[in-house]
Amino acid sequence: MLEEPMNPQTEQPEPKKANPIDEFVEHQRRAVEETGKAIESLLPPDFVKHAKEAQKEFLAGFKVLADTVIDEMEKVAKKVEEAKSEATDDDDKPSTTGKTKVKVQVE
Repeated sequence: MLEEPMNPQTEQPEPKKANPIDEFVEHQRRAVEETGKAIESLLPPDFVKHAKEAQKEFLAGFKVLADTVIDEMEKVAKKVEEAKSEATDDDDKPSTTGKTKVKVQVE
């Protein structure tokens, strides 16, 4: 029995169906996208241009703020690590606590 070569145009596998939740989310995403385009078309071009620039500046400001917070946190972490290493360097001093108990008389 001879096998016929598969014709890719006639014997394509059925496309995988998305689950209903994924379909719903995709429709909602497109709806929001189209709503944004509709609102944008009602606004004057200069307004849209300046609004986009304002959005860029707003995000740039938060980036600077986040970078500053990260830098400050790194400085604090470095100080804590230095303090830890200094504390472990003081091992040559007598211990204030230990296995033996000592009675202390207080007058």
